[in-house]
Amino acid sequence: MSEKINRRDFIKGLAVASAGIYGLQSSNSIIIPDKQALAQVATNTIMVVAQGNIEKGPEPEIIKKVTRESVAALGGMGRFVSKKDTVLVKPNIGWNRTPEQAANTNPYVVEAVVEMCKEAGAKKVKVIDYPVNSARITYSRSGIKDAVDRADGSMEFADERKFKEKSIPEGEMLKSWHIYQDALDADVLINIPIAKHHSLTKLTLGTKNLMGLVLKREQLHTRIDQKLADLSTVIKPNLVIMDAYRTLTSHGPNGGTPRDVKLVGQIIAGTDMVAVDSYAATLFGLTGEEIGYIKESYERGLGEIELGKVATKNVEVA
Repeated sequence: MSEKINRRDFIKGLAVASAGIYGLQSSNSIIIPDKQALAQVATNTIMVVAQGNIEKGPEPEIIKKVTRESVAALGGMGRFVSKKDTVLVKPNIGWNRTPEQAANTNPYVVEAVVEMCKEAGAKKVKVIDYPVNSARITYSRSGIKDAVDRADGSMEFADERKFKEKSIPEGEMLKSWHIYQDALDADVLINIPIAKHHSLTKLTLGTKNLMGLVLKREQLHTRIDQKLADLSTVIKPNLVIMDAYRTLTSHGPNGGTPRDVKLVGQIIAGTDMVAVDSYAATLFGLTGEEIGYIKESYERGLGEIELGKVATKNVEVA
């Protein structure tokens, strides 16, 4: 699939999903939407769940392969990235933790995404987060800086001068907020969260990962579910790639011990952040309805929470 999804197409796709028009007829594990709905979206697959064989081969190769297969089954990176595009990639790089501790996005997921963007012809691929711990420490200890260097991407520190106050016309709690300008200006925004436990919101997933693109995060903690939904009305990733290779099951968001980590081996790619978050919640024995910001985003019409209505393809990666 060579057709690129732009922000307008993305919003249309979410509107289609939110309207609940997807049928339940299945074929080869894909839920087929109504034909009229297909005219409004670029492909009939909105979400891909790729399962890797965690016992086969060196882990870096497995993780990169599962990541690549998840995007390929969604139509390929060329569906999202065109030649000469500037791409901003937003992993979770918030904590002074190693990849094995599952507090940050796995570096090999990030490496594969940057490689695919470059292969699709991107002019520049910028990888950035505004972490809780020191960026100079987190970028290095997470393994993400080395991964981006290997993939010939551009690892950038957030420049506080680039956080600009932006109006949030559809905001209920937030009418404006300081948002990283590069995230709004990029031709393509790719959100790469890690699925993990969080002491305040139960889980950190794609929607919450957007907090790394704003200032004054501590002020978001009151009525956080409504505020995260507000931010999602203006920060709209073109593609979400959920790192659920390792999940942090307790003591989030930063964890610390091997007992907190579960090896799952999945990468979930999708164009509907609410749907991707809803699926990721099931990996923790929860539903999207039980995570406040997912439910709030769904009720705002930002995506589909009912997984039976999401056009999903399951891929086993040998």
